[in-house]
Amino acid sequence: MKPKILVVDDEPDALEVLGFKLKEAGYAPIFAKDGSRAITAARDERPALIVLDLMLPEIDGLEVCKILRRDPATAMIPILMLTARAAEMDRVLGLELGADDYVTKPFSPRELVLRIKKLLARAKAADEPVAQLRFGELEIDVPRHEVKIGGEPVVLTATEFKLLEILARRRGRVQTRERLLQDVWGYENPIDSRTVDTHMRRLREKVGEAARFLETIRGVGYRFTADAP
Repeated sequence: MKPKILVVDDEPDALEVLGFKLKEAGYAPIFAKDGSRAITAARDERPALIVLDLMLPEIDGLEVCKILRRDPATAMIPILMLTARAAEMDRVLGLELGADDYVTKPFSPRELVLRIKKLLARAKAADEPVAQLRFGELEIDVPRHEVKIGGEPVVLTATEFKLLEILARRRGRVQTRERLLQDVWGYENPIDSRTVDTHMRRLREKVGEAARFLETIRGVGYRFTADAP
C-alpha cells in the first residue's frame, strides 16, 4: 500500500504539481485547500506525512500544526511546512510548534520529494526497536533499564526512564503532553499535564549536561533533539 501524503495548500497549481511529483515518487497524495479540511483529513486519513502551507483560509498553517500536535491521534505524523513566508520568525515559530522541516516557495519539487523521503525514513528509524541508544555522552541501555552519562550511572525512577526512552526513540519528533501521558503513564483520558512537566524537570536535573537533548516546545510538549551540540 502506497504511503499517503496529505498536501495542504490553497493554490491549485501547487496542488497539481505536488500531486504529480508525489505520484511519480510512489506516494498516494490526498489534498486539502484550507485549515479546517486539513485537520479533518489528518484525523480521518492518518497520512504518513503532511505537507502544510502556512497561508491558508479559515485556520492558518501554524494553528493547524499546533492543533495536530496536541491531538494524540495526529501528534506523531511528520509535518513539512511549505510557504512563501521566508521570514526567520515564521520558520522558528513553525519548528517550535512541532514542524519537522521547512521549505520556502518557490521550491524545487525534486528537493521537496527528497525531504519527504528523508523525514519518512527518520520517522521509521526512530520507531525501530533497539537495545541501546547513544547520543554523545548519554547511553540508554533499554533491556537493563540503565542510563549512563559519560560512563557514570544515573539513577532514574521507572517512570523517568520510560519518559527518556520514549523521547529518545522518537527523536526529532515533537511529543505532546497528552501523548506522553498516554504512552508513559497509560492515561486514556489525560487530565493534568503538569505531571509530565514535573517529571521532565526532575529528569533534566538528574541527567545534567545531557538535558540539552530534551527540548521544550512551547505550548505543545517536548522533543528529543539528537543534533544538540
